[in-house]
Amino acid sequence: MLNISPHNRVPEQGRFHSQAFRTIGEAQADRLFARWVIAISAVMLIGLFLPWTQNIRARGTLTSLSPDQRPQTIHAIIPGRLEEWFVQEGQRVQKGDTILRLSEVKPEYFDPLLLDRTQDQITAKELTAKSYDEKVHSLDAQIDALNAGLRIKLEQAQNKIIQAGLKLQSDSIRVIAARTEIKVADDQYARGDQQFKEGLVSKVELERRQVAQQRANATLIDAENKLLDARNELLNARLEISGIRNDYRDKLSKAESEKFASMSQMYTTEGEVSKMQVDLANYTVRAGNYYVTAPQEGFITKAVVTGLGETVKEGDPLVSVMPARFDLAVELYVRPMDMPLIATGQKVRFMFDGWPSVVFSGWPNSSFGTFGGTVVAIDNFISPNGKYRILVGPSSDEQAWPEALRVGGGAVGFALMSDVPIWYELWRQINGFPPDMYAEPSAK
Repeated sequence: MLNISPHNRVPEQGRFHSQAFRTIGEAQADRLFARWVIAISAVMLIGLFLPWTQNIRARGTLTSLSPDQRPQTIHAIIPGRLEEWFVQEGQRVQKGDTILRLSEVKPEYFDPLLLDRTQDQITAKELTAKSYDEKVHSLDAQIDALNAGLRIKLEQAQNKIIQAGLKLQSDSIRVIAARTEIKVADDQYARGDQQFKEGLVSKVELERRQVAQQRANATLIDAENKLLDARNELLNARLEISGIRNDYRDKLSKAESEKFASMSQMYTTEGEVSKMQVDLANYTVRAGNYYVTAPQEGFITKAVVTGLGETVKEGDPLVSVMPARFDLAVELYVRPMDMPLIATGQKVRFMFDGWPSVVFSGWPNSSFGTFGGTVVAIDNFISPNGKYRILVGPSSDEQAWPEALRVGGGAVGFALMSDVPIWYELWRQINGFPPDMYAEPSAK
């Protein structure tokens, strides 16, 4: 009932009038709770000023520093059919150990004596080239002989020209002498005829002078004929030089033409020999590729092609090999916003998958089961996942990484930055600011 009537008041009851109140007693939780709240708040307030190591957290995988120490896949260099396996998965192999054998699938390489027959063809072609070479030498000798004969013939023709010139001079002098002689005979005959008319000489003397005159005329005609023959001989001797040169030029041109044709055939044959030698080398290398060998010491991890008789194409993967010796590193991917804060030589803490650890990211010295590393390399181009890749190797001045780690395992990295108060780190996280740049103190 409502206590609204002054005449009908509800009697007041004491605090301990009820049995329930007497059992509970007086509550003191309000004062205890207040004390706890004040204590926790004080601890939290003091904790806000504790030091905190800023870090950039990224997840990555174990890999190797050297590219040749990473897992690799052996591919088929030539197309073929799988005939025989020599190893098993997980088996350790040395460099050069045979892994499997392939057989030929192309018809042009089916001949088992292909290398020997190709070598025979090369030998035959080399002999052909040698024959052409000998023919070229023979033609060179023939050309030398023709040049020597040409010189001799030209010298003979020059001698004939000289002889014809001397004979022409002699005949010219003989003509001049004959003309002088006929002039004398004519004068003697004219004087004799005058003296005969005067009766000073006899008829016989006159006739003798007349005969001498006719003989002088005949001598002149004979000398002129010989002079004409000498001129013709000189002209013929000069023309003979041109004939000799034309004749030998034709012979030399023919010999040189045969020589160049032989040289062309020789060079063509030598080119064919070189091509066949390349083919032989290719056949030899191809025959060596029937056996797939291990490129380095390692373990057979996975056989991609398994069934005997299975056909593979050129470049198809055959088997995966993990190198036996490798220098571990961690491949981390960081955000582009954090990329400018990463530098070569920067310290990184790791938590490896499968390795027990207790991690306080802000207090790396208080963590347990973490291992140290140093940034070795940073990519200059962004990866397809939109982040930058960095490689972190073990630190030489810290605890060695566990020997049980294997390439491909997971890891979580903490790139250590500056030491700041906790309140500053909370303020940075709330505002989304990047961590502060860490700089090594300069040596003084």
